Amino acid sequence: MDDLQVMRSALGWLELGLPEEALSELASLSARDRMRRHALELRLIAEMESHRWNAAADTGRLLCLKEPKEARFFIHAAYCLHETGDTLAARDWLLRGPATLIEDPLFHYNIACYLAVLGDRKRAESHLERAFEMDESLRESAQEDTDLAALHKK
Repeated sequence: MDDLQVMRSALGWLELGLPEEALSELASLSARDRMRRHALELRLIAEMESHRWNAAADTGRLLCLKEPKEARFFIHAAYCLHETGDTLAARDWLLRGPATLIEDPLFHYNIACYLAVLGDRKRAESHLERAFEMDESLRESAQEDTDLAALHKK
């Protein structure tokens, strides 16, 4: 099977909700092709869907290094770091991202989560309000987000 077919197959497995099979497909690529952006993106999605947070954090950070202007990779990498339990590293990684992150409501939402977990309530509330101003639909998610529980207690 050529590389394009492998990538299509991996994507198909992901669309079927079978991330482990997608990872198996991607593993059949050559070492060089596994390091290409699109293969890494598929691997990141599969690792996240499999809750392989450590591996996903590594893949996400690798994508950030390869594509430092791609804000979403910083959001994903930081989220994965947070899911490993390293919220401080998640906050620090997210803050290393490109300046365009400031325009992304998920940046503000996620940094609010990390700051809340780290006990910086005031800054967390400020970022959360900014996220809501940019995307009101995030308000509903915030009500159920355990990372923000401390902010609900006033």
